Amino acid sequence: MRAALSNTVRFMFIQTQDTPNPNSLKFIPGKPVLETRTMDFPTPAAAFRSPLARQLFRIEGVKSVFFGPDFITVTKENEELDWNLLKPDIYATIMDFFASGLPLVTEETPPGEAGSEEDDEVVAMIKELLDTRIRPTVQEDGGDVIYRGFEDGIVRLKLQGSCTSCPSSIITLKSGIQNMLQFYIPEVEGVEQVMDDESDEKEANSP
Repeated sequence: MRAALSNTVRFMFIQTQDTPNPNSLKFIPGKPVLETRTMDFPTPAAAFRSPLARQLFRIEGVKSVFFGPDFITVTKENEELDWNLLKPDIYATIMDFFASGLPLVTEETPPGEAGSEEDDEVVAMIKELLDTRIRPTVQEDGGDVIYRGFEDGIVRLKLQGSCTSCPSSIITLKSGIQNMLQFYIPEVEGVEQVMDDESDEKEANSP
């Protein structure tokens, strides 16, 4: 079992371009962002559909995020904030995200349901990360990790296969899975291993 799951940060040359708004700056990663469309994230709550937008909002001083065909516009909260202090974190966040292989935007919530249940949005993002980034890596080691719930900031997971008795399973759970979930989802405060087989059986048989 690998002791940790990590993102390979690849080198990217990100250019910046001024906009008419001194509080907004365009970041051009040199690769397509949304290609043929745009998407606006005026508030953190609006960013539930995008892991990258959610991560950018975690940077102190970021007010809004906008995705264009080949650029990302970040708006800071006020003119007093120095771009030279914000840019390093924004660069790092964009580079880490593109290296992760995660989708830029997840499926949109059906009309009338958007933002109705914040926890549902968080759970959807947790499952997305588990399925696209974490489970494939764990499965390569002969095991698996199954989502069992999210409550009070704690993600409950069931380790299966080779992970169950692996001496480094707790290291994998904490140093790998927990760190990745916390990196992309600020609502996650920790990860807890579930051992209740009876509960697992019930949930596995539920739709």
